[in-house]
Amino acid sequence: MAAYPQDPGAPDAPYLTFWQERHLCTLTTLRPDGTPHVVPVGVTYDPEARLARVITNKSSSKVSHVRAAGPDGARVAVCQVDGRRWATLEGRAYVRTEPERVAEAVRRYATRYERTPAPNPDRVVIEIELTRAMGQG
Repeated sequence: MAAYPQDPGAPDAPYLTFWQERHLCTLTTLRPDGTPHVVPVGVTYDPEARLARVITNKSSSKVSHVRAAGPDGARVAVCQVDGRRWATLEGRAYVRTEPERVAEAVRRYATRYERTPAPNPDRVVIEIELTRAMGQG
């Protein structure tokens, strides 16, 4: 099977373009028993910062799974597929509550998904510090 590695901090142009298009993604976290929890999410990708961001509610299961991993962060993956094009980003996830970080994540989401989410006082952002990228844009 062929591998399609990308540099998460400097992906090729088609890969980056694919992450800028409007696509539904999945986030995979691990439950405390080690089984995967896969949910649909909107994801933004910031190669310069080597971050992927997911905005969500602080009471979501995905937030609970990330927090349960402790201070070293949770190993996670985000993925998107469109026909033969696919892309996966992997890394360590952390829940961020700082208003400026949440606002930046909302801004990026609004740009990618062409809509601004309704205000939510319980919103947090899952920031994924990227360690691996793969796929074909």
